[in-house]
Amino acid sequence: MAGRVGEVSMRDVLKSGAIVFLVVGLMAFFLRNADLASVWSEITRARFSMVVATCVAIVVTYLARIWRWQLLLAPIASVPFGSAARATVIGFATSSVLPGRLGEVLRPYLLARKTSITASAAFATVVLERLLDLITVVLLLGVFLTIFGDTVVNTDESMLAPLKLGGLAAAGGAVMALVVVMWMAGAPERTASLCTRVEQWLPGRLGRAAYQFLARFSAGFAVAGQPLRLGFGLLWSVPLWLAVAASAWTICQAFGIALPLSGALLVMVLMVLGVAVPTPAGVGGFHALFQIGTTSFYGAPVDAAVGAALVLHALSFGPITALGIVLMAREGLTWRAAVDLAGEDGQASSATEAAEPGSGAPMSAAIGTTGRGEA
Repeated sequence: MAGRVGEVSMRDVLKSGAIVFLVVGLMAFFLRNADLASVWSEITRARFSMVVATCVAIVVTYLARIWRWQLLLAPIASVPFGSAARATVIGFATSSVLPGRLGEVLRPYLLARKTSITASAAFATVVLERLLDLITVVLLLGVFLTIFGDTVVNTDESMLAPLKLGGLAAAGGAVMALVVVMWMAGAPERTASLCTRVEQWLPGRLGRAAYQFLARFSAGFAVAGQPLRLGFGLLWSVPLWLAVAASAWTICQAFGIALPLSGALLVMVLMVLGVAVPTPAGVGGFHALFQIGTTSFYGAPVDAAVGAALVLHALSFGPITALGIVLMAREGLTWRAAVDLAGEDGQASSATEAAEPGSGAPMSAAIGTTGRGEA
């Protein structure tokens, strides 16, 4: 046991070291050509009204996320706005402080503590959220490249080509994943058969737990079996990501950067790629790619772009993190407990929950009346 603990600790140290190295490297790249005194001057001269408009756009993105999650959860259970908002805020705060997007895994467990929904089913809706996000972002990128590509100041094809190729690959993967989800939701008997095979492959209690977990996870995709409701989920994603683009445009206006409205779509896509970097709140990646988008494609002054990136990142993640910390304190939740819930301990507790008779909805409700429903 001591050896295993030592091994885990060393792995954690190496992982933390790699993240620190990544953050330092990206921030050094971001600040390489900046004059910090000039950057501060740009920040102090920023138009206050447009900074306020940026805050409004950011609030809209979080509200849209909460309302969309409620929509995706509706086929499983009616979730109050407060419960969904609390889990969302704490989840984003966790992802802002800890690396690895742990908040996305934590959200379902927090929601399960306050509602009748199982954590595995709630986690499935989070997976569906990410698919809808990916499809929407790729569609907006396609709109930009097709209609507004000529608005880019620097039209060097070598810079846009990777975005086009990555967009096509992401679109193909997202559509394939969504087809699988819809297949699972529309064919409960096949899903039940798959769960049964998994149970047979695994021994004893482990097989039983895996069967229950997969069945309840598939229950979270119930909305995919309702095309109209799924369509509304995709529609909700459009204003959500347009609000993200609006936040990029308004902050650029605050700093005097001549970013056209259409160009905000391109900068938004780059911001998404930046946040995907496995650092807390996308630190470094967010800043560097925002700077590249505004300077390389639209000729923004470096110091103004650096100042805008710093302020936009602070507004996007600072208030939500502070609010999340307050809510965590009220819940009696520590960072260590959050890591445990979102990591191996959380997964184990979900499997245990699934293996206990009488927890959550019956199996017939989870995978259809043709599946195994006996406890």
